[in-house]
Amino acid sequence: MRDTQGYSEATEEPRIASIPLSHLSIEVGHFYPNDITSDIERVGAEFRRIVPLVAAFVESAKVQYGPNARVSTCYLIDDYFQPDTDPSAILAKLLAAAEESGLVIDYLARESGCWRAARFVDGVAFGEPIPVAELVAARIVAEPAPPSTGRRPPTAESGWLCNGRRSSEDERGQAMRQRSYQPPEEFGRREHSIFLDVELWSKHVVDGVTVTRWSCPFLAAVWHLLRLGMLRYHGDAVVDPQPWHRDDLTPRRWHDIPPVVQLNPAAAPFAAYKTLSMLPKRYIGIEHAVRLVLDHLDLDDDVLEQVIGRGAEEVPPVPVPRQVSERLSHLLLDGT
Repeated sequence: MRDTQGYSEATEEPRIASIPLSHLSIEVGHFYPNDITSDIERVGAEFRRIVPLVAAFVESAKVQYGPNARVSTCYLIDDYFQPDTDPSAILAKLLAAAEESGLVIDYLARESGCWRAARFVDGVAFGEPIPVAELVAARIVAEPAPPSTGRRPPTAESGWLCNGRRSSEDERGQAMRQRSYQPPEEFGRREHSIFLDVELWSKHVVDGVTVTRWSCPFLAAVWHLLRLGMLRYHGDAVVDPQPWHRDDLTPRRWHDIPPVVQLNPAAAPFAAYKTLSMLPKRYIGIEHAVRLVLDHLDLDDDVLEQVIGRGAEEVPPVPVPRQVSERLSHLLLDGT
């Protein structure tokens, strides 16, 4: 007799956690840690300029989604590339500048959380961190450029991802074959190509151990996926914003702070159907690379269908594009 109960358990679909969603997540600027410690006046001036822009986008969201539109703000602190900085000094200045300018930061996130996300309960870390960057890297599906000679290693080995066919100069031995130079070519181009080749990670040997160094564009792509609620780990949300107060932000080490902390108790949810990033113009190249990465990801269909279904149940409904990069928007700011 067939063990139907055991069979059912073995083939049962994993549970996909449904996380709260705002209509819009607004990223309110970005500064390097040394900008915050050495030129806080410029940070405050930028925040003051952003305040009315946030208000305008909140009103725009109400026009689009109704008077009860849910909008949250967030700020990403760069602790991945500058891990030796003092979080207590940086956060105290950053949050004081935001408060003095009238800018409400609902959520504060650490860029290292886009690499590995520690799990916290009541402010205490437990278990092994979630390898977020590796999870996303495993879902990259590069577009092969036929005919391929196989001389260029695949993305999984090289850490490079492009939006087309690389030039013939990338192929060693071309001169020996007496072949004419072939320029790079963008797949799906219109009249002319805009070719982009992005380094997602690099490998380094430290104390005899090979370690991966993730690039800024790749971590930024992970950041957008977190804000869009698109990542799960064994069915659960990758990050769970932890309630924190100003007095809590005094540790001497960044990894003592949860990946995402909720500073505003009354904030709308961290993740959202759409994101808006208010960033300096110098980030235009990084955000271009972000879209390339997102367009080459094979994301979890169950998560995608869940978010699309959630949007359809909203009043009024929120159309959710299947292509995740279409849920991103940007406001590029001139320097102050």
